[in-house]
Amino acid sequence: MEQPSPAASEPTHAPIPSAVPTGTAGRRDFLRNAIIGASVLSSMRAAFAGHALPIVQSAAPAPSGGAVAASGSTVPGAIRLAHLTDIHVQPELGAEAGMASAFNHAQSMKPDLIITGGDAVMDVFEAKRARAEQLRAIFQGTLKRECGVPVHHVTGNHDILGWNRKKSESTGTEADWGKRFACDLFGVARNYYTFDHGPWRFICLDSVQPKGDGYTAYLDDAQYEWLQQTLAATPKSMPIAVVSHIPILSLTALTYGAPRSREHVGTDTVIYHGEMHTDATLLHDLFKQAGNVKVCLSGHVHLLDHCMIDGISYICDGAVCGSWWKGSVEGIPEGYGVLDLRPDGTFTHRYERYGWQARK
Repeated sequence: MEQPSPAASEPTHAPIPSAVPTGTAGRRDFLRNAIIGASVLSSMRAAFAGHALPIVQSAAPAPSGGAVAASGSTVPGAIRLAHLTDIHVQPELGAEAGMASAFNHAQSMKPDLIITGGDAVMDVFEAKRARAEQLRAIFQGTLKRECGVPVHHVTGNHDILGWNRKKSESTGTEADWGKRFACDLFGVARNYYTFDHGPWRFICLDSVQPKGDGYTAYLDDAQYEWLQQTLAATPKSMPIAVVSHIPILSLTALTYGAPRSREHVGTDTVIYHGEMHTDATLLHDLFKQAGNVKVCLSGHVHLLDHCMIDGISYICDGAVCGSWWKGSVEGIPEGYGVLDLRPDGTFTHRYERYGWQARK
């Protein structure tokens, strides 16, 4: 996505719990529950002007060298997840130190695991080879030095090597071209996979599909079939968290970069194909049918919202880098998500600031 002009930030407040009961009605309930999400986002925007939003900055000291204590969750059997999305590490603007600071702060929350939500580097989609190798070394080196808990990754658009062939001067025949680079960057065999941690199953998806020299958002046929099989094979008693880079459903896709003038009133609302999944309703229907998908986490838009639809929470979780290490985005500061995932499928979520000050 394109970088916007950074906006001013303001901070602080309490977590949003998952609290919408699962229903069985159709479009009317879907729309009604989407309005719940709209009001949550609306209250978030209002909060940055003054009050009341689930953003906190904990005073816990950061551990050194990736050291970590026992789980920070206080609920028996629960696990704590730190979701660090959109790191966009780069040699400029102190981003390497910023990434280290975010990981150290996250580990002071005593998570059981960390998931990075894509766009780990800035940027290999359009970059030439030397820049791509530099970014790989920075990300992998910082992760090795600073992270002492299990970490998993999803792929973002900026992690895919050379899809813009003109700008990257790639041929498409390089051994690590495209998503192969991302697999190597993250140490995974392919860009979508599942794993279990404690009582929860995690499904990590690959949102990003090619569209000309750019990208769009959906699951290709093979991944969609795999997702169907994975959901069917998961015991109904096992809660599921889905993680994608691009939001499956998010109100931020409606507001990010949207026109703000009277001349657009009465015209069609447009969601750019790269800001939200184009197969959103298909995926939501799958999750609703499965019955045990509890939360879907994403990043990409660098904004923060929590939509609750048919008992499923969709959380767009801000960005570690804020506005690409230049400050906040529409009042959303640099930060990451913290979720306490309970054995019964309920959870709490908050957005943690880690105290980064942009080096402008």
